[in-house]
Amino acid sequence: MANPSVMSTDQVAAAERPAFWGDWINRLFCGLKSDLYGDTDFDGRISTVRAGDIVLTRLEANRHRVMRSPSLVRASEIGYLKIVAPYVGCAGVEQKGREAWVTPDQWSIYDTTDSYAVANPVRVEHLIVMVPKERLVERGLSLDPLMARRLGGSGGVARLALETMRSAYRELPGMSEAASHGVGDAITQFVHLAMLDLAGIGNAMTQREALRERIKQHVTDHLGDPDLSVDAIAHALNCSRRHLYNAFSEEPDGVAGYILRRRLEACRRTFDDRANSHRSITDIALSFGFSNMAHFSRVFRSHLGLPPSDYRRGALGLAG
Repeated sequence: MANPSVMSTDQVAAAERPAFWGDWINRLFCGLKSDLYGDTDFDGRISTVRAGDIVLTRLEANRHRVMRSPSLVRASEIGYLKIVAPYVGCAGVEQKGREAWVTPDQWSIYDTTDSYAVANPVRVEHLIVMVPKERLVERGLSLDPLMARRLGGSGGVARLALETMRSAYRELPGMSEAASHGVGDAITQFVHLAMLDLAGIGNAMTQREALRERIKQHVTDHLGDPDLSVDAIAHALNCSRRHLYNAFSEEPDGVAGYILRRRLEACRRTFDDRANSHRSITDIALSFGFSNMAHFSRVFRSHLGLPPSDYRRGALGLAG
């Protein structure tokens, strides 16, 4: 039987919980550093089961972030690919110069043999799955372009992989050891298929991709301009709308979706920053190109799972 291992901060006094949590995370995840955004009140719970050499953990905790520096990477003994899949809340995965934010029904994957950071700016419930890196390396995948990317939101094999991982976590405590090894193999197979699907996006630096990078840089430089649009970008870069759309043909959300996502990420980062706590939500949204607050509230909730006001209260540790 695959019996779960459970750790909870309920085991210690409230004043000792931040230190207890940090030490547990450090030992459980091989030297991972945990930060509580400066909060002194904290509670968390971790329940872990195994499917052969696959480790599945359900984490429930107040806001926190975890980081692995290059020095901690060198100290770790086993290389894993780690998946974070929220049940509640959101997670931001940073690695390889990329950042992917995932909400319920999405997941992202990152490499524990390289430096990374995962932000959980509001209270979360996550499924975390650790797959030995060698399991996917031996299948011939080029992993670096696939790290810190978002999967699962559009269905397909990535959704099947997520459903398999969630079902496995629920059912493993009642399985024999032989059955649990088979479940581990199934998880590995579905993750492999999802990553193969993601790898269908080419990564050679072609002219089209070069134009895509120019478009992204222009968006970054003009994020606060409410008139930023497909036509405005095409005019500024002296290219046709058709070339612009072709450059973004492999991006799931297109040019307009990319602009929206970058604006939402900029607003989220500003909400997280206590130095901006005096600014109103409207002021922040307007500064990043939103001109309709009802639209902003709707798309923010759709992407991050919470209305802007609730997200900000959680990010700043304010009472509801």
